[in-house]
Amino acid sequence: MASVNKAILIGNLGADPELRYTPSGAAVASFNIATTDKWKGKDGQMQERTDWHRIILWERQAEIAKEYLRKGSSVYIEGRIQTRNYEDKDGVKRYVTEIIGQRMQLLGGRPGAGASGGEGGASEPPPAPPTDLAGEDDDLPF
Repeated sequence: MASVNKAILIGNLGADPELRYTPSGAAVASFNIATTDKWKGKDGQMQERTDWHRIILWERQAEIAKEYLRKGSSVYIEGRIQTRNYEDKDGVKRYVTEIIGQRMQLLGGRPGAGASGGEGGASEPPPAPPTDLAGEDDDLPF
């Protein structure tokens, strides 16, 4: 029996992406995105909960993220959930859950650009097309 490990998120960046390179030269970007759920509580008051998700992108997607994404940017991420462990500086075993991005779509314009395209009349470049590290060409019905 096959298994599925897929996460789909639309959220906003909490800070600019961090870009690093492995010793072999592979680009890797990491950043956190926030997703927010809103609902009406039993008392009729609106409730809200924000969850933060650690995103890891590799190769060209990492470079695109560093170039185009900024704090507050809206982004669509598809990937797989991965939990890894490590020992902190005090020798305590820690666990971290990350989304290893396989597809990314930049949503909307750059933060702070405004509806008119920003100051000076400069127009924003169009969002980059979806990128796909896994080489899959899914034709999703939505």
